[in-house]
Amino acid sequence: MTKTFTEFATNALFTIGDEALLEKFDESKQLELFTFIRTTTTPASLIIDSVPVTVRPHSIIALTTIQFVQVVTLEKSIVYQFNREFYCIKDHDKEVSCAGLLFFGNEHIPIIDLPIEEQKKYNILHEVFIDEMEHHDPIQAEMLRMLMARYIIKTTRLLKKDQGIATIYESKVDLLRKFNLLVETHFKEDHSVSFYAEKLFKSPKTLSNNFSKVGKSPLQIIHDRIILEAKRQLSYTDKTAKEIAYEVGFEDASHLSRMFKKNTGLSPTAFKKQLEITI
Repeated sequence: MTKTFTEFATNALFTIGDEALLEKFDESKQLELFTFIRTTTTPASLIIDSVPVTVRPHSIIALTTIQFVQVVTLEKSIVYQFNREFYCIKDHDKEVSCAGLLFFGNEHIPIIDLPIEEQKKYNILHEVFIDEMEHHDPIQAEMLRMLMARYIIKTTRLLKKDQGIATIYESKVDLLRKFNLLVETHFKEDHSVSFYAEKLFKSPKTLSNNFSKVGKSPLQIIHDRIILEAKRQLSYTDKTAKEIAYEVGFEDASHLSRMFKKNTGLSPTAFKKQLEITI
């Protein structure tokens, strides 16, 4: 059973399902979506960034958009997938944001074991998710984001209590995740690859070589984050395009306008008008 929520205004995507959601990952592929896999009575076997990983029964594994995943065995699981526009478009505390402990804030892949009492709580939360997917009304998006925030908060709390995850393995894409975390922190103040390369003690060329396998250049990831923030501001505030441009680090609003149109096909003003039509 698969249920999908989409939001035209922000290109948000959120999907709930079982292991069938990941059936195309019989070979290693980039996830491209934030993904939670919750095992129930059966363990899961995955290959993540070329490293074999076993997920015990009644556990949750949190995966990011840039990881390459191959499913070896996966049964009786619950899978949640969403893009940046679904959850990251809203402001959250740093620990539970898309740059938080479960995603780019931890250098190891988080795998969280669920005690029996927690299993019951997650089952109830899952039923609420399923129920909310049936409510096609103007507040559905906000409700689903609130539920996902609750899911992430609960899982983050368990992760912080868990003392056994510190040495799961050293990710081969740790540099990429650190870059993403830096972008989350500094994208409003600096848009150059050299700025982030210097903070990572790498050359811009080294970053580009590492990013070649994910299909996006470091510069494109910086631009994507800027565009996401512009969409968020256009969707949820009354700020003008000029004000938003200044907030994300452009002295000249035309620079943001050109970048926005190149990435979305619309100017910020046209995007805002489109939002008003669809509301």
